Amino acid sequence: MFDYLIVGAGLFGSVFAYEAKKRGKKVLVIDKRNHIGGNIYTENVDGINVHKYGAHIFHTNDKAVWDYVNGFVEFNRYTNSPVARYKDELYNLPFNMNTFSKMWGVKTPKEAKAMIDKQVKEAGITEPKNLEEQAISMVGRDIYEKLIEGYTGKQWGRPCKELPSFIIKRLPVRFVYDNNYFNDRYQGIPEGGYTQIIEKMLEGIEVRLDTDFFENREEFENIADKILFTGMIDEYFDYCYGELEYRSLKFETEELNMENYQGNAVVNYTEYEVPYTRIIEHKHFEFKCQNGENIPKTVITREYPADWKKGDEPYYPLNNERNNELYQKYSELAKKEDNVIFGGRLGMYKYFDMKDVIPAALELVEQELS
Repeated sequence: MFDYLIVGAGLFGSVFAYEAKKRGKKVLVIDKRNHIGGNIYTENVDGINVHKYGAHIFHTNDKAVWDYVNGFVEFNRYTNSPVARYKDELYNLPFNMNTFSKMWGVKTPKEAKAMIDKQVKEAGITEPKNLEEQAISMVGRDIYEKLIEGYTGKQWGRPCKELPSFIIKRLPVRFVYDNNYFNDRYQGIPEGGYTQIIEKMLEGIEVRLDTDFFENREEFENIADKILFTGMIDEYFDYCYGELEYRSLKFETEELNMENYQGNAVVNYTEYEVPYTRIIEHKHFEFKCQNGENIPKTVITREYPADWKKGDEPYYPLNNERNNELYQKYSELAKKEDNVIFGGRLGMYKYFDMKDVIPAALELVEQELS
């Protein structure tokens, strides 16, 4: 009946579906959720576009990727500048001269580097063996203990000493007064939210929501010539080698009768004793306070990291040695599937930024449809 069945209406599956339809293919998209868009789904609440599954900021250095997404919707000029809160102290992120100045009273890059060097020397770290040692070697003990240790421990559900060092290596550290989290040339939020991008990609394509591939597996395996599966690769193979590990998230969203709750889109809570990692105030992604729009309410979301168990929504692959070895076993099984392709963060067991999802999906398009 179809050339392609796409399991999952998130960004990866939707890009592939859009490109396949352009090339004359008949496509069916299914998703077990009751909406399209996967984790970038946004929902309008009293004029505020709420990121239902956490903050998503599009950023890239690839002009072709930027032009591609802007072909569906116009993006604003939002710049990601989160604030970290430790007890009653507030610090700018990413770690930059504003952070160092607030932490130590230093004024110049030379003074900041000298303070970090002093603390690294005192810690006696020469070759970092875990995340804690890596973080201290990058920014010193003070910043590690106040702004990294508790937050990261909550995020990953284990002490920093038990986490691999590579997790922290991509954290920006800059000796300039610049609160822009990303260095990418292009950055923004779609005006009107992300859902409209997926709507335009899936326009004219049959989409079935509230539809679980595994509840009617035999039917769906025979409904199309090929399947693009963007769900969990271990679930597809019935966990025959065991379960891959993930981190999950829980969201607590609240509508407040005030114009402005925290003055910033993202505030991280870095104390371990505070159970959530951050509070998102959605209207600041689209300047609905700064532009003087008359929206007397605001919507905030507290984000709680959680252990994953079967049946929960998986968000972050836990790419440690054990899981990567297990994934390789599933990857070998996947290669033996003649008419099934695995894609996306769950199908490939890989953390993807949005800027990475699009070229990965387009690369698959070239392999399959060119």
